[in-house]
Amino acid sequence: MVQFLLIIGAVGILISGISIGAWTDGERERGNIYSEIHPKKNTRIKISLYSGIGGIVSLIAAGMWYFFKTI
Repeated sequence: MVQFLLIIGAVGILISGISIGAWTDGERERGNIYSEIHPKKNTRIKISLYSGIGGIVSLIAAGMWYFFKTI
């Protein structure tokens, strides 16, 4: 169960980073910001926010599951 939660958490963080553009250089991100239309930007930010929160919650749940199972 812990491995499943860790995988879900990692995938959530990865999707969040890809959709927000966290792993691009500054020049490319600047070009993306100025060429992007407003509704698409809002959708991208919502996807990033929800997947990031889901990933963090899953990682916290995995940590708690591991900690309380070993006690």
